Amino acid sequence: MFKAELLERAIQVRSSQEDGARNLAACPSLVLNADYTPLSYYPLSLWPWQTAIKAIFLDRVVVIETYDREVHSPNLDMKIPSVIALKQYVKPSEFPAFTRFNLFLRDRFACQYCGDPHHLTFDHVVPRRLGGRTTWENIATACAPCNMKKGGRTPKGAGMHLYAQPIRPTHWQLQQHGKLFPPNHLHETWRDWLYWDIELEA
Repeated sequence: MFKAELLERAIQVRSSQEDGARNLAACPSLVLNADYTPLSYYPLSLWPWQTAIKAIFLDRVVVIETYDREVHSPNLDMKIPSVIALKQYVKPSEFPAFTRFNLFLRDRFACQYCGDPHHLTFDHVVPRRLGGRTTWENIATACAPCNMKKGGRTPKGAGMHLYAQPIRPTHWQLQQHGKLFPPNHLHETWRDWLYWDIELEA
């Protein structure tokens, strides 16, 4: 590991001297699992170029695609990896953590009462005052106006209807939802390894 760190430092210093205004931070590596599927779709599994190069020299990844740009050390010229695959398979947990982000992703970043994607918060379907718990099965994404309209009532009591009943999603389900939200930047070398629900632009 010590040699890998020294090499990374040498490459980083040399590249910063030679590249000047060129921004190497714009050259992240897409990280695939050992089965050649992305570790994550949303957020997309990306590593900074320094992390990717260190992983190469630690023999933890295989280089699949590269950028046209190179970094240099005193004894080595190397193209920056654009797609890498882990050598050891990382098994995702069956169920994701119960977080605000994952909740919004489950509900596709839209209010479950009106579909509005703005001013999102979360709503207890069965209010806490009526014994409702803070769980996957009782929390739904709601915009602030709908949340205020519903107040401390049940959806039925407020005359409101959920688009879908909240469930505890699996990791796979969240990743499928993540395919609906491709990032603004998709390098051409990533295309063969991503399966978005919309067509990639040239």
